[in-house]
Amino acid sequence: MSDEPAEPEFNEADEVAYLRAAPVEAILGNHLFVLVQVAALRLGATPPDLDGASLVIDTLVAMVNAGGERLGEHVDLYRSALAEVQQAYVRATSSSAT
Repeated sequence: MSDEPAEPEFNEADEVAYLRAAPVEAILGNHLFVLVQVAALRLGATPPDLDGASLVIDTLVAMVNAGGERLGEHVDLYRSALAEVQQAYVRATSSSAT
């Protein structure tokens, strides 16, 4: 017997119910932060995956610009997280150029 907890089974009906009930702004916010994490992980790799990070950052910029204020009360937080990962990209680009 394993000491690891059993992973919960995926229930498609529960997932669909969640997607129907959750505010769109919350779903997009969750995805935005996942993408910020993906970009940060790509930048933190050795060597940094600048192409991958750039694609993710460009996608984030498009999402935040397209959604704008419609993203809800946390839009400033999304913009701040995006700015931080953009700054990390610039630092990673500068470091790999030297």
